[in-house]
Amino acid sequence: MRICTYGLILSFLLFLIPVNILGQDTIKIGRISGTVDFDGFPFEQVWDEAIRLPLIMYSPNSGAEPSEESEVMIGYDQDFLWVGARLYSADPSDIVATSKKRDEASRNSDAFGIILDTYDDNENALVFYTTPTGSRTDYTISNDAAGGGGGGGRGPMNMSWNTFWDVETSRDEQGWYVEMRIPFSSLRFQNKNGITRMGMIINRRISSNNEMDTYPFIDPKYGFSATMKPSLAQTIEFENIMPVKPIYISPYIISGFSRIYDLNEEETKYIKEDNPKLDAGLDLKYSFTSNLTLDLTANTDFAQVEADDQQVNLTRYSLFFPEKRMFFQERSGIFNFNLGGRSNLFYSRQIGIVEGEQVRIYGGGRLVGRAGKWDIGILDMQTEKSGENPSENFGIARIRRQVVNPNSYVGGIFTSRLGTDGGYNIAYGVDGIFRIFGDDYVDFRLAQTYETATANVPLSANPTFAGITWERRSDKGFAYDLSYHYTGQEFNPGVGFLMRNDVQGIMTRLQYGWIPGEKSRFFNYRAMMQVRRSNRLSDGQLETMEISPGWNLLTKRGFGSFFEIQLMKEGVVEDFSLSDEVEVLAGEYTFVQVRGRFNTPQSKPISSMISIEGGEFYDGKRLTIEARPIFNLSSSLQLSGSYEFNAVRFPDRDQRFNNHITRLNVLYMYSTKLSAMVFLQYNNANDAFIGNFRLRYNPREGNDFYLVFNEYRGILNIESDPENPPFFNRTVMVKYTHTFRI
Repeated sequence: MRICTYGLILSFLLFLIPVNILGQDTIKIGRISGTVDFDGFPFEQVWDEAIRLPLIMYSPNSGAEPSEESEVMIGYDQDFLWVGARLYSADPSDIVATSKKRDEASRNSDAFGIILDTYDDNENALVFYTTPTGSRTDYTISNDAAGGGGGGGRGPMNMSWNTFWDVETSRDEQGWYVEMRIPFSSLRFQNKNGITRMGMIINRRISSNNEMDTYPFIDPKYGFSATMKPSLAQTIEFENIMPVKPIYISPYIISGFSRIYDLNEEETKYIKEDNPKLDAGLDLKYSFTSNLTLDLTANTDFAQVEADDQQVNLTRYSLFFPEKRMFFQERSGIFNFNLGGRSNLFYSRQIGIVEGEQVRIYGGGRLVGRAGKWDIGILDMQTEKSGENPSENFGIARIRRQVVNPNSYVGGIFTSRLGTDGGYNIAYGVDGIFRIFGDDYVDFRLAQTYETATANVPLSANPTFAGITWERRSDKGFAYDLSYHYTGQEFNPGVGFLMRNDVQGIMTRLQYGWIPGEKSRFFNYRAMMQVRRSNRLSDGQLETMEISPGWNLLTKRGFGSFFEIQLMKEGVVEDFSLSDEVEVLAGEYTFVQVRGRFNTPQSKPISSMISIEGGEFYDGKRLTIEARPIFNLSSSLQLSGSYEFNAVRFPDRDQRFNNHITRLNVLYMYSTKLSAMVFLQYNNANDAFIGNFRLRYNPREGNDFYLVFNEYRGILNIESDPENPPFFNRTVMVKYTHTFRI
């Protein structure tokens, strides 16, 4: 394979693309002249100057009149986008308000929100949500809410993103009410000849009816995330918005103490090490223009970030952990360069985390936004030396441009990882996604890597990744994915995450979906079939193959289920371990297993998701059961957790493996500004008990006080040599950040 082949593919794709650009009606948002009494009761006269938007039911009965009346008003002044909502209820006792949490992710409470595609690019958006308690939830959407997502690996919805905005709510015997105040300085947008265009979606969730009402009307054929898709948004227009360009300076101070027990060099005894800590750092944010923002950070610290979820690895590939650190969240979707599944050319957890432990980040900067028709993302960070790992510089540059029609893009990316010991890893890539007709999209990706101690031949296929996919995005009628991927033997993205190199393969997914309408108890259901196969490049033999027919359905009350039969064939080149006593031997295996998942309505005070996977497993058997209950006990107390059980048996080799992972999360919310959380985990595979307590006081956006206690210990009374210490790691930390606006 040679690079010229990819050029032919690109030329063919461009030939397929229609040249017409679809028009879209635009709604002009009016400027309000009065002053809003910002109290969560939008009935003063100034709201009569705002445009009113009629909602229509999305679910459970698409296109029907909403069960409750809503009045939504939008206006703006020089500094703010104002959103008001009068959300009436025939029986106010039906209003569900079970959370005051910042960034609430559950779908239990009644809620109201606005989605803003601030660049009107049909792919990225900012989301602002609230509930009757006045809670604030904000997050970003990337990749048109269709999977993939940012370099942090959280998919298209990035809940860790926060910005500056305010909301007030109120209630009475007729319903609940909302006033949102979103500074234009917190949005990123383009102003052309005094005109700014954005995409907008309004959502109201009525929990007691499991109902979602939207503006504009959204076709349910686009699936679960349809109400979040920027490509389905209504275009709105503002005149002469010229926001101020504030500088946000956020110094922090951190103080704490940690005690660690580590084995000595002879591994005969655990040695105690005490580490007091007193440190400080600084973040700075400056908007050069309304659409281009610079972030600088010095002595960056993420001590307040919650612990990773414990996982058990029943595969021969690396485990994936999502990014939770705030600095890497804003507009992270621009850095996305997907290599299939979880794999990505940029994975921000490569920066400042080594083998699960944090490494000091001296500092760095990030520039994101838009210049003309180009999306731009530049990031550079420097870390300190850690053990045998040298001090390293991490760089990434990303550009993308909309072409041909509003849903098509081409772009390029460059990443570098440079060590002070002279080691290096660099990568570059080009990609594109094209809406060729209707709901059909084609995307391609081509990337190469170069690093120390490899041949680094530019025209060789060895350090190359190539992928192409044709898909129809619809949950109604016939839909499909057809893809091919090639990952060379020397392809190794040093600032990315890669499941496996030295493979090429194909994947086909076919499905047919039904949306039965108002008289049915079902919201939608679909039948599907997936077929995939990949072979190793080094010997041409099978790596993995799967044939999986399945069925998925969702009821209008919110019950959902999924069932799949998997015919698997695996080619294992080298033995790999599941535990110290259990391993899978090299060889070729054919086996059948089943997967199932069932969830109860999230709109109820108690909800749960239960999944089961079992059957044959290589030359043995496997059973995995997982339950994830959520208890919304009140607006101040929420309990959630999970229990996962894995049992693997290889009777012919007299090997067995039982694994239990238990998680418990207790969240107490005194108010929308003060909360305390306890997160407990236990994994018997490594006798790891991890406890995390975090108290957060957030009087206003940018000002945060954290009190954090972390502990890692074993809890089983197992005799060991040397004898285990009382705990392995214990940390107490206080951190305060204060943001100044200049």
